[in-house]
Amino acid sequence: MPLRLAVDPDAPTAPYEQVRAQIAEQARGGGLPVGHRLPTVRGLAEELGLAANTVAKAYRALEADGVIETRGRHGSFIAATGDTAAREAATAARAYAQRARRLGLDRAAALAAAEEAIGAEYGREG
Repeated sequence: MPLRLAVDPDAPTAPYEQVRAQIAEQARGGGLPVGHRLPTVRGLAEELGLAANTVAKAYRALEADGVIETRGRHGSFIAATGDTAAREAATAARAYAQRARRLGLDRAAALAAAEEAIGAEYGREG
């Protein structure tokens, strides 16, 4: 199952973010199954015509998001993301709620701020 990536150097999105987003999308969509071994940082960088640090930054972000796991010299692999993503989202939501309360926001204001941020990130749906 090949990894299919395309990086547009003229896009407003940084190349590392393009790589990160495409791998995450393929992993979450089932195009890259759990346990699939990703190319090495250097190998993928050469294939895409990018600097190794660009691909390394994408891999670090993917690992932080729980999309991939790195096993030292054995390489990087697609992780089981469903549970990890839900768990991390719940942790982030809990941290936000605690922070909003410490700032003195009431429930309605905290929800409105969260809705505004989600709308900005995902787009407005009506």
